[in-house]
Amino acid sequence: MQFTPYLTYGGMCRQAFEYYQEQLGAGKLDIMTFGDSPMAEQTPAHWRDKVLHAALELGGGTLMASDCPPDQAYEGMRGTSVVLSAKTDAEAKQFYEALALGGSVQMPLGPTFWASSFGMVTDQFGASWMVMCELPR
Repeated sequence: MQFTPYLTYGGMCRQAFEYYQEQLGAGKLDIMTFGDSPMAEQTPAHWRDKVLHAALELGGGTLMASDCPPDQAYEGMRGTSVVLSAKTDAEAKQFYEALALGGSVQMPLGPTFWASSFGMVTDQFGASWMVMCELPR
């Protein structure tokens, strides 16, 4: 079994995933727009360049997302965070700073009783992240 986070953005999915790809050292990015899909003609012209589906190879997993369909009200991302586990404290700091840039800090990055580094941010695109480096076992 495998779990894959799926995020929904209000029109900034491409920008967010291109940022994650660059700043987090992610791998392959696949993007399909509403205009690339069979429902292109039913999609308002101003929304055809928005993301119907994106998949980003990140670490050992995949992060997926889309922009909210144009006929639905976007209410933001709430109640869920993506956990990004780093191999070292230095890597955790790099990830944390990249995600915090232009966003808001919920918890500064620092040591906790369960991790050598842990912090929480909401990035500039509205996604909530928990960045951590676990204590050696």
